[in-house]
Amino acid sequence: MIWQFASRYFRAKKSTNAINIIAWVSVSAIAVGVAALIIVLSVFNGFEGLVKSLYSSFYPSVKVSPVSGKSLHLTPAQLKQIAGTKGVAYMTEVIEEKAVLRYGDGDQTIAILKGVDSNYNKVAAVDKSIARGHYDTGDELAYRAVLGLELEMALGVDVERSLVPLTVYLPRRNITSVTTPEEALGSGILYPAGSFAIQQEFNSKYVITNIAFMRGVLGMAADEMSALEVKATAGVSDNELKARLKQLLGDGYHLETRYEQNQSLYAIMQTEKWAVYVIMSFIMVIAAFNMIGSLYMLVMEKQKDITILKAMGARSSLITKIFLMEGLIIAMIGTLIGFFISITFCVLQDQFGLVKLEGQSFLVSSYPVSMHLTDFLLVSITIILIGLAASWYPALRAGRQQVALKAT
Repeated sequence: MIWQFASRYFRAKKSTNAINIIAWVSVSAIAVGVAALIIVLSVFNGFEGLVKSLYSSFYPSVKVSPVSGKSLHLTPAQLKQIAGTKGVAYMTEVIEEKAVLRYGDGDQTIAILKGVDSNYNKVAAVDKSIARGHYDTGDELAYRAVLGLELEMALGVDVERSLVPLTVYLPRRNITSVTTPEEALGSGILYPAGSFAIQQEFNSKYVITNIAFMRGVLGMAADEMSALEVKATAGVSDNELKARLKQLLGDGYHLETRYEQNQSLYAIMQTEKWAVYVIMSFIMVIAAFNMIGSLYMLVMEKQKDITILKAMGARSSLITKIFLMEGLIIAMIGTLIGFFISITFCVLQDQFGLVKLEGQSFLVSSYPVSMHLTDFLLVSITIILIGLAASWYPALRAGRQQVALKAT
């Protein structure tokens, strides 16, 4: 009965046309606010997905590193146990160390040298991000290097044509005293093979090479490494895999999921998304003032109906619920229209890239969008709460209206 009265009041023509106009203005304001909020959240989701896809091509599902120090030891037996753990698809041994690079007689620059084994591209996907040349870390006959694209340009390397090697200087380990700076450094040469383009953070400071080269220059043992990077099988979350490896290895190792390896980045992205949601919600609260005016005028319009309902025995709570439902109807219609607008726009943006990104240095030419069901549920709950809050005072006033029947 409540729904029937509320829907009839919304559809029926009012004696004052302004009431109808204000009601539809309220619907339009909510629709625009809902559409804008869904579109903005979808754009944030799109950028978040883009960043995660870029980082997933460089960071593993789980990284096993030492609790203290710069290296850890894992025996062949331990590696076999890890490989046999449920949820482990592939794993790779890596050694990372800061190094000084010099190309020919050019200037020196500092970079991070990352030595990897033959399984590396099964865990990461650097080989799928090659911009120039090809992916090749070489062997004992000639160790090669795959540089970040920006690092290649900074050094002046031509990975496709040049035969000039890179000279690499790495700090020696277990040196107690030195008389000259050269004694503190070990050196080797790497032949540039290709360059990768993933993300500026990686492109400007990473060089991928053979792990055997790193062990040789640093004097590390065959079972020694900076970290073990592990990829999870499909359907197994990073947290699940981390828990299983933690149970296997114990507390002597530091384990991080992909999220934990980039926690500050993901936290900033989430904070920005929630900040936009709060700001847009306040905008919709302001838009809801139209609804208050519309319902207040409707209560004045329906004073006679309210009097008759109360004379027939209707309680104040029933009258209040009718006008609360009226407010929810306005909010729901606006929400549905807003959902339709936002879904239409996001689909068109995804297919045709209607809104372009300015500049030529982006990985994508237009704003990425990704619609999530949780965003629609969140916005629906938000609108329901705003609709109830905006309807509360006019509905309460309607319920408190006194019966005033005149004798004839």
